[in-house]
Amino acid sequence: MTEQTPDTRPARDIRLVVLDMAGTTVADGGLVEQAFAAAAGELGVRPGSADHAEKLDYVRATMGESKISVFRHLFGEESLARRANSAFEKAYGELVDAGHIAPVAGARETIEELVGSGRTVVLTTGFARVTQDAILDALGWRDLVPLTLCPADAGGRGRPYPDMLLEAFLRTGAAEGVQQVAVVGDTSYDMLSGVRAGAGVVAGVLTGAHGAEALRAAGAGHVLPSVAALPALLGAAGPLDGAAPRGGAGR
Repeated sequence: MTEQTPDTRPARDIRLVVLDMAGTTVADGGLVEQAFAAAAGELGVRPGSADHAEKLDYVRATMGESKISVFRHLFGEESLARRANSAFEKAYGELVDAGHIAPVAGARETIEELVGSGRTVVLTTGFARVTQDAILDALGWRDLVPLTLCPADAGGRGRPYPDMLLEAFLRTGAAEGVQQVAVVGDTSYDMLSGVRAGAGVVAGVLTGAHGAEALRAAGAGHVLPSVAALPALLGAAGPLDGAAPRGGAGR
């Protein structure tokens, strides 16, 4: 059953839907933590140590944030952060190539339904472009949406900043104002970025990193069991005012 607060009316005037990837539309089975272990090991952080546990707690708390920003916080010096980030991206990419990711149940169908109703859908991530592309290739999603964004595509600032959402708004031209944008993700940082962008709908899903309480505390107006419940929330069963599916800038 869809869990929503406080307004349960369908948001029928949403024209642009910005969806997070890992944890929201993509089930990665904890690959972020596995890749972090490789990154920490690269910098000599021993598994099982107090330092490792403390750093892993921070990684969990900041799921959704740009990974290079996370490593800058954890390791301080820029050269160390970049070493850790490179090790993380390499390890995550190898896990993706080994087939350890899959779509969240109903995610592709949800995206196709939203596009079919005349809405524009954009996929965003806190990963680097090389990792985002590896995920898209592994799932066969390269042509699923007209635009995909990572922090580097929006000037380098990822979540909780609103930059990627505003970049999607500007590049696609799909919405007349930010109140016609819906933001959906599984982390507190997804919710914060949506609130800061002024999005008309900010919805959390319970298929990823953070629970309902944390999502609401960060500004979620709706909490859904999964992205598959999104079309019902947006009233996406039929065409949006007779509109044809919108295009947009390339990736």
